[in-house]
Amino acid sequence: MISRRQFLQATAAACALVSGSGLGSLGRVAAQQRLTQADITRFDPLGTVTILHVTDIHAYVKPLYFREPAINLGVGSEKGQPPHLTDKAFRDYFKVAAGSADAYALTADDFTQLARNYGKMGGMDRVATLIKAVRAERGDDKVLLLDGGDTWQGSWTALKTEAADMVEIMEALKVDAMTSHWEFTYGEKRVKEIVEKSPIAFLAQNIRSKEWQEEVFPASKIFEKGGVKIAVIGQAMPRTAIANPNWMFPDWEFGLREDEMQKEVDKVRAAGAQVVVLLSHNGVDTDKKMVSRVKGIDICLTAHTHDAMPGVLKIGDTAVICSGSHGKFVSRLDIEVKDKKVSAIRYKLMPVFSDAIAPDAGMSALIDKWRKPFEADLGRIVGHTESLLYRRGNFNGTFDDLICQSMLAERDAEISISPGFRWGPNLIPGDPITFEAITNASAMTYPNCYRNQMTGEQLKLILEDVADNIFHPDPYFQGGGDMVRVGGLGYTIDVSQPVNQRISGLTHLKSGKPIEASKTYVVAGWASVNKDTQGPPIWDVIEKYVARVKTVNLTENTSVVVKGV
Repeated sequence: MISRRQFLQATAAACALVSGSGLGSLGRVAAQQRLTQADITRFDPLGTVTILHVTDIHAYVKPLYFREPAINLGVGSEKGQPPHLTDKAFRDYFKVAAGSADAYALTADDFTQLARNYGKMGGMDRVATLIKAVRAERGDDKVLLLDGGDTWQGSWTALKTEAADMVEIMEALKVDAMTSHWEFTYGEKRVKEIVEKSPIAFLAQNIRSKEWQEEVFPASKIFEKGGVKIAVIGQAMPRTAIANPNWMFPDWEFGLREDEMQKEVDKVRAAGAQVVVLLSHNGVDTDKKMVSRVKGIDICLTAHTHDAMPGVLKIGDTAVICSGSHGKFVSRLDIEVKDKKVSAIRYKLMPVFSDAIAPDAGMSALIDKWRKPFEADLGRIVGHTESLLYRRGNFNGTFDDLICQSMLAERDAEISISPGFRWGPNLIPGDPITFEAITNASAMTYPNCYRNQMTGEQLKLILEDVADNIFHPDPYFQGGGDMVRVGGLGYTIDVSQPVNQRISGLTHLKSGKPIEASKTYVVAGWASVNKDTQGPPIWDVIEKYVARVKTVNLTENTSVVVKGV
């Protein structure tokens, strides 16, 4: 797809340290129906160390469809910069051919047709095959496997087993270290129980006990691979206590802790680390800022915002790697070390095309074992869709439109609110809507669907707060995710404006009347961070609605007008 020279020109990062081979020319061979596992794993090895990175799997163990965003806006200095490029702009930047396998894996254009052409992606038995292939090529003693977090949550089986399925699956992959975010929604006790028993190093330099300000988890660990000492520093999602229910982990404090990060880098360097890796769940923009300010980080494996990029982002002396989500990709980095420091890096984002990769038999059996008790529920067909149901996009997603419609109808509400989560597989037109498909978009530990009264002023404050979380010009004040989804409500957002000045033109869609600040409206929503929220679990609400309408056919959502882009 893209040569080293072309990539360096395209990114204006002419640095002799990094070579980015991208996905390779997969589009051409796939279009000719010749895409093979060998095409995906083909790589020109470098040095004596290989790092493999997976992240944001969200407990999706089976092959799936997942459309990347058509809208992914950057603000401030990140406007128009990777990863805030989509569709044609993304393809032009990374030299991706329209209609190719690369385009299907990385962009939203023509997604339904390309999904029919190239099939599903991901599946942990396919991921296992790729990891084993690299280990067979390089040798176990040269390969370090790292997990960026958001691994234990997202599926019905993970929810019902309290992540036991994903823990065993990741241990079977022989993951060396991980960091975290949604893992904490199982609560302090469950997280500690897993971490204390698991051989996987659970790293987070930025979590402290509230009472004593002590580290809750190890900040880092030094591994030796290929004769090279590699320090891995963990960075959990810094705004976890804001984005998720703090009552689930009341004794812990989260934060960026930039000063402590610098001290940890200095500490591992003093301990003899020749390569320093930041295993982060900050999000790309936040990581770009952090590594520009913290000195001594060679590689940043970023996560949280689910971005996938087939090239290395070079920020100062740090290589930033974006490995996508949902098990769609495995990143490979080969590292050459000379004079006890990194002299060169070679990178490939390996796409997990499910039909081209032989499933690993042992992993398939393990997945089947965990799914078997729930098979009857998972496979239950509730309805069908004539529309592409997807979630990613800054302002709308059709699966979220379905969730909002379900709440309006089944909770007898005037307005509905649904979080802008970036996790959840897609359904293409003609697919059955199974109970598994519903729970893949809703399985979490605080699912209750409330029905409350809110004033127009409160509604605007909610929208303004979420907008600032996403579009604040300083990445250190961003929390990731997308704009809260709404049903029965229209509004205008100007992303270029400051806090509390972005939202205007709120309209009650059914009546066509402006939302009045002092008037009270009946609002349904879910995933409240407040303790003891009352209401049925959201999956029951969605299932009831889909069973009643039987066929889902959504028209284009034009209720949000976007300005300032």
